[in-house]
Amino acid sequence: MILNMDPAILNALREDVTSEDVSTNAIMREPQQGKAELICKQDGIICGLDVFARVFELLESGSHFETSCKDGDEVKKGQLIGVIYADIRTLLTGERTALNFLQRMSGIATNTNKMVKILEGKHTKLLDTRKTTPGLRIFEKYAVRCGGGTNHRYNLSDCVMMKDNHICAAGSITKAVQMARDYVSFVTQIEVECETLEQVTEAASCGADVIMLDNMDNETMRKAVKIIDGRAKTECSGNVTAERLLEIADIGVDFVSSGALTYASPAMDISLKNLTAI
Repeated sequence: MILNMDPAILNALREDVTSEDVSTNAIMREPQQGKAELICKQDGIICGLDVFARVFELLESGSHFETSCKDGDEVKKGQLIGVIYADIRTLLTGERTALNFLQRMSGIATNTNKMVKILEGKHTKLLDTRKTTPGLRIFEKYAVRCGGGTNHRYNLSDCVMMKDNHICAAGSITKAVQMARDYVSFVTQIEVECETLEQVTEAASCGADVIMLDNMDNETMRKAVKIIDGRAKTECSGNVTAERLLEIADIGVDFVSSGALTYASPAMDISLKNLTAI
Protein backbone atom coordinates (compact mmCIF):
# COMPACT_ATOMS: atom_id res chain seq x y z
CA MET A 1 0.00 0.00 0.00
CA ILE A 2 2.97 2.33 0.65
CA LEU A 3 3.77 2.65 -3.06
CA ASN A 4 0.23 3.87 -3.68
CA MET A 5 -0.26 6.04 -0.62
CA ASP A 6 3.10 7.87 -0.52
CA PRO A 7 2.39 10.15 -3.51
CA ALA A 8 -0.93 11.25 -1.98
CA ILE A 9 0.65 11.88 1.42
CA LEU A 10 3.51 13.84 -0.13
CA ASN A 11 1.04 15.94 -2.11
CA ALA A 12 -0.81 16.74 1.11
CA LEU A 13 2.43 17.72 2.85
CA ARG A 14 3.47 19.91 -0.10
CA GLU A 15 0.07 21.58 0.02
CA ASP A 16 0.59 22.40 3.70
CA VAL A 17 4.28 23.39 3.50
CA THR A 18 5.06 25.36 0.35
CA SER A 19 8.44 26.60 1.56
CA GLU A 20 8.71 26.23 5.34
CA ASP A 21 6.68 25.89 8.52
CA VAL A 22 7.27 29.40 9.80
CA SER A 23 5.50 28.86 13.12
CA THR A 24 7.62 25.86 14.02
CA ASN A 25 10.88 27.28 12.70
CA ALA A 26 10.33 30.46 14.71
CA ILE A 27 10.34 28.61 18.04
CA MET A 28 12.43 25.49 17.32
CA ARG A 29 15.83 26.52 16.03
CA GLU A 30 17.60 23.26 16.99
CA PRO A 31 16.73 19.54 16.86
CA GLN A 32 14.93 18.22 19.94
CA GLN A 33 13.39 14.80 20.25
CA GLY A 34 9.86 14.70 21.60
CA LYS A 35 6.66 12.73 21.80
CA ALA A 36 2.95 13.41 21.56
CA GLU A 37 -0.14 11.41 22.48
CA LEU A 38 -2.86 10.48 20.01
CA ILE A 39 -6.16 10.70 21.87
CA CYS A 40 -9.63 9.73 20.68
CA LYS A 41 -12.33 12.27 21.54
CA GLN A 42 -15.38 10.22 20.53
CA ASP A 43 -16.47 6.60 20.20
CA GLY A 44 -15.94 5.04 16.80
CA ILE A 45 -13.89 2.82 14.52
CA ILE A 46 -10.24 3.79 14.15
CA CYS A 47 -8.79 3.67 10.65
CA GLY A 48 -5.65 5.05 9.03
CA LEU A 49 -3.05 4.39 11.70
CA ASP A 50 -0.38 3.39 9.18
CA VAL A 51 -1.14 6.49 7.12
CA PHE A 52 -0.89 8.65 10.24
CA ALA A 53 2.52 7.16 11.06
CA ARG A 54 3.71 7.40 7.46
CA VAL A 55 3.22 11.17 7.40
CA PHE A 56 5.86 11.55 10.10
CA GLU A 57 8.13 8.90 8.55
CA LEU A 58 8.21 10.85 5.28
CA LEU A 59 9.20 13.97 7.20
CA GLU A 60 11.75 12.14 9.36
CA SER A 61 12.90 8.57 8.78
CA GLY A 62 13.72 8.11 12.46
CA SER A 63 10.20 8.80 13.72
CA HIS A 64 8.17 5.91 15.11
CA PHE A 65 4.61 5.33 16.29
CA GLU A 66 3.66 3.02 19.14
CA THR A 67 0.09 1.77 19.45
CA SER A 68 -1.78 -1.28 20.66
CA CYS A 69 -4.67 -0.56 18.28
CA LYS A 70 -5.16 -1.71 14.70
CA ASP A 71 -7.35 -0.41 11.92
CA GLY A 72 -10.95 -1.55 12.36
CA ASP A 73 -10.83 -1.57 16.17
CA GLU A 74 -13.59 0.04 18.18
CA VAL A 75 -12.23 2.93 20.26
CA LYS A 76 -13.77 5.01 23.01
CA LYS A 77 -13.86 8.68 23.90
CA GLY A 78 -10.79 9.61 25.94
CA GLN A 79 -8.82 6.52 24.87
CA LEU A 80 -5.07 6.85 24.32
CA ILE A 81 -4.60 5.43 20.83
CA GLY A 82 -0.83 5.68 20.72
CA VAL A 83 2.30 7.81 21.06
CA ILE A 84 4.30 9.30 18.18
CA TYR A 85 8.05 9.88 18.69
CA ALA A 86 10.05 12.27 16.49
CA ASP A 87 11.89 15.57 16.42
CA ILE A 88 9.52 18.17 17.83
CA ARG A 89 9.75 20.08 14.55
CA THR A 90 8.50 16.98 12.73
CA LEU A 91 5.64 16.54 15.18
CA LEU A 92 4.52 20.13 14.79
CA THR A 93 4.79 20.22 11.02
CA GLY A 94 3.14 16.86 10.36
CA GLU A 95 0.37 17.08 12.94
CA ARG A 96 -2.45 18.49 10.81
CA THR A 97 -1.77 16.42 7.71
CA ALA A 98 -1.54 13.20 9.75
CA LEU A 99 -4.73 13.99 11.64
CA ASN A 100 -6.59 14.96 8.47
CA PHE A 101 -6.03 11.50 7.03
CA LEU A 102 -6.77 9.70 10.29
CA GLN A 103 -9.91 11.69 11.10
CA ARG A 104 -11.29 11.35 7.59
CA MET A 105 -10.66 7.62 7.33
CA SER A 106 -11.93 6.91 10.85
CA GLY A 107 -15.09 8.90 10.14
CA ILE A 108 -15.82 6.83 7.04
CA ALA A 109 -15.10 3.57 8.87
CA THR A 110 -17.34 4.62 11.77
CA ASN A 111 -20.27 5.62 9.56
CA THR A 112 -19.91 2.48 7.44
CA ASN A 113 -19.88 0.31 10.54
CA LYS A 114 -23.15 1.84 11.78
CA MET A 115 -24.85 0.91 8.52
CA VAL A 116 -23.26 -2.55 8.36
CA LYS A 117 -24.59 -3.32 11.83
CA ILE A 118 -28.12 -2.52 10.66
CA LEU A 119 -27.72 -5.22 7.98
CA GLU A 120 -26.38 -7.89 10.35
CA GLY A 121 -28.05 -11.22 9.65
CA LYS A 122 -29.35 -10.06 6.27
CA HIS A 123 -28.38 -11.34 2.83
CA THR A 124 -27.80 -7.82 1.49
CA LYS A 125 -24.24 -6.45 1.45
CA LEU A 126 -23.34 -2.75 1.76
CA LEU A 127 -21.23 -1.28 -1.06
CA ASP A 128 -19.44 2.01 -1.59
CA THR A 129 -19.23 3.89 -4.91
CA ARG A 130 -16.73 5.97 -6.91
CA LYS A 131 -18.01 9.15 -5.25
CA THR A 132 -14.71 9.68 -3.48
CA THR A 133 -12.49 12.69 -2.87
CA PRO A 134 -10.21 13.11 -5.93
CA GLY A 135 -6.78 11.68 -5.13
CA LEU A 136 -7.91 10.00 -1.90
CA ARG A 137 -9.84 7.00 -3.20
CA ILE A 138 -7.32 4.44 -1.96
CA PHE A 139 -7.74 5.72 1.61
CA GLU A 140 -11.51 6.15 1.52
CA LYS A 141 -12.30 2.75 0.02
CA TYR A 142 -9.90 1.12 2.49
CA ALA A 143 -11.80 2.87 5.29
CA VAL A 144 -15.08 1.39 4.02
CA ARG A 145 -13.56 -2.08 4.30
CA CYS A 146 -12.30 -1.35 7.82
CA GLY A 147 -15.85 -0.40 8.75
CA GLY A 148 -17.14 -3.74 7.52
CA GLY A 149 -18.43 -2.58 4.12
CA THR A 150 -17.62 -3.99 0.69
CA ASN A 151 -15.93 -2.14 -2.15
CA HIS A 152 -17.72 -1.72 -5.46
CA ARG A 153 -15.42 -1.26 -8.48
CA TYR A 154 -12.27 0.71 -7.65
CA ASN A 155 -12.15 2.52 -10.98
CA LEU A 156 -13.42 2.44 -14.56
CA SER A 157 -11.13 -0.46 -15.47
CA ASP A 158 -12.61 -2.94 -13.01
CA CYS A 159 -15.92 -3.84 -14.61
CA VAL A 160 -18.44 -2.71 -17.20
CA MET A 161 -21.19 -0.49 -15.83
CA MET A 162 -23.69 0.72 -18.37
CA LYS A 163 -25.30 3.84 -16.97
CA ASP A 164 -28.03 5.91 -18.61
CA ASN A 165 -25.70 7.89 -20.85
CA HIS A 166 -23.86 4.75 -21.99
CA ILE A 167 -27.20 3.23 -22.93
CA CYS A 168 -28.19 6.37 -24.82
CA ALA A 169 -24.88 6.30 -26.70
CA ALA A 170 -25.25 2.61 -27.58
CA GLY A 171 -28.89 2.88 -28.62
CA SER A 172 -30.41 0.39 -26.18
CA ILE A 173 -29.60 -1.79 -23.19
CA THR A 174 -29.45 -4.87 -25.41
CA LYS A 175 -26.99 -3.25 -27.81
CA ALA A 176 -24.86 -1.94 -24.96
CA VAL A 177 -24.60 -5.38 -23.33
CA GLN A 178 -23.87 -7.10 -26.65
CA MET A 179 -21.09 -4.62 -27.48
CA ALA A 180 -19.61 -5.04 -24.02
CA ARG A 181 -19.62 -8.84 -24.35
CA ASP A 182 -17.75 -8.52 -27.63
CA TYR A 183 -15.18 -6.15 -26.15
CA VAL A 184 -14.24 -7.39 -22.66
CA SER A 185 -12.88 -10.64 -21.29
CA PHE A 186 -15.39 -13.33 -20.38
CA VAL A 187 -14.42 -12.89 -16.70
CA THR A 188 -15.46 -9.21 -16.68
CA GLN A 189 -18.86 -8.54 -15.14
CA ILE A 190 -21.39 -6.36 -16.91
CA GLU A 191 -23.71 -4.24 -14.78
CA VAL A 192 -26.65 -2.26 -16.15
CA GLU A 193 -28.33 0.70 -14.47
CA CYS A 194 -32.12 0.57 -14.74
CA GLU A 195 -34.66 3.22 -13.76
CA THR A 196 -37.86 1.50 -14.96
CA LEU A 197 -39.34 -1.99 -14.92
CA GLU A 198 -39.20 -2.04 -18.71
CA GLN A 199 -35.46 -1.52 -18.54
CA VAL A 200 -35.17 -4.23 -15.88
CA THR A 201 -36.96 -6.68 -18.15
CA GLU A 202 -34.65 -5.87 -21.05
CA ALA A 203 -31.48 -6.07 -18.93
CA ALA A 204 -32.46 -9.44 -17.49
CA SER A 205 -33.37 -10.79 -20.91
CA CYS A 206 -30.10 -9.79 -22.61
CA GLY A 207 -27.83 -11.35 -20.01
CA ALA A 208 -26.61 -8.59 -17.69
CA ASP A 209 -24.64 -9.99 -14.75
CA VAL A 210 -25.76 -7.31 -12.30
CA ILE A 211 -28.82 -5.06 -12.53
CA MET A 212 -28.76 -1.79 -10.62
CA LEU A 213 -32.18 -0.64 -9.44
CA ASP A 214 -31.62 3.09 -9.52
CA ASN A 215 -33.73 5.46 -7.42
CA MET A 216 -36.67 3.06 -7.25
CA ASP A 217 -39.24 3.09 -4.48
CA ASN A 218 -39.69 -0.06 -2.45
CA GLU A 219 -42.72 -1.38 -4.32
CA THR A 220 -41.05 -0.94 -7.72
CA MET A 221 -37.94 -2.71 -6.43
CA ARG A 222 -40.04 -5.65 -5.27
CA LYS A 223 -41.48 -5.97 -8.75
CA ALA A 224 -38.00 -5.65 -10.28
CA VAL A 225 -36.56 -8.44 -8.10
CA LYS A 226 -39.49 -10.66 -9.10
CA ILE A 227 -38.89 -9.93 -12.80
CA ILE A 228 -35.16 -10.69 -12.53
CA ASP A 229 -35.94 -13.93 -10.66
CA GLY A 230 -32.31 -14.83 -9.97
CA ARG A 231 -31.10 -14.30 -13.56
CA ALA A 232 -28.77 -11.54 -12.36
CA LYS A 233 -27.44 -10.09 -9.14
CA THR A 234 -29.35 -7.04 -7.93
CA GLU A 235 -28.06 -3.74 -6.54
CA CYS A 236 -30.14 -0.96 -5.03
CA SER A 237 -28.74 2.53 -5.49
CA GLY A 238 -29.99 6.06 -4.85
CA ASN A 239 -31.57 7.65 -1.79
CA VAL A 240 -30.05 4.99 0.46
CA THR A 241 -30.33 6.04 4.10
CA ALA A 242 -29.83 4.18 7.35
CA GLU A 243 -33.58 4.39 7.92
CA ARG A 244 -34.30 2.56 4.64
CA LEU A 245 -31.69 -0.18 4.93
CA LEU A 246 -33.83 -2.82 6.59
CA GLU A 247 -36.69 -2.21 4.17
CA ILE A 248 -34.32 -2.56 1.23
CA ALA A 249 -32.76 -5.72 2.64
CA ASP A 250 -36.19 -7.28 3.20
CA ILE A 251 -36.97 -6.76 -0.50
CA GLY A 252 -34.19 -9.25 -1.22
CA VAL A 253 -31.61 -7.31 -3.22
CA ASP A 254 -28.06 -8.66 -3.16
CA PHE A 255 -26.31 -5.33 -2.72
CA VAL A 256 -27.10 -1.79 -1.62
CA SER A 257 -24.66 0.97 -2.58
CA SER A 258 -24.23 4.31 -0.86
CA GLY A 259 -22.07 7.16 -2.11
CA ALA A 260 -22.66 8.92 1.19
CA LEU A 261 -20.26 6.50 2.89
CA THR A 262 -17.36 8.37 1.33
CA TYR A 263 -18.70 11.82 0.47
CA ALA A 264 -20.82 12.58 3.54
CA SER A 265 -19.28 10.82 6.54
CA PRO A 266 -18.25 13.34 9.22
CA ALA A 267 -14.64 13.27 10.35
CA MET A 268 -13.97 11.55 13.66
CA ASP A 269 -12.70 13.79 16.46
CA ILE A 270 -9.10 12.79 17.25
CA SER A 271 -6.35 14.98 18.71
CA LEU A 272 -2.58 14.99 19.08
CA LYS A 273 -1.94 16.29 22.60
CA ASN A 274 0.60 16.56 25.41
CA LEU A 275 3.68 17.20 23.29
CA THR A 276 6.78 16.99 25.46
CA ALA A 277 10.55 16.93 24.95
CA ILE A 278 12.40 13.72 25.78
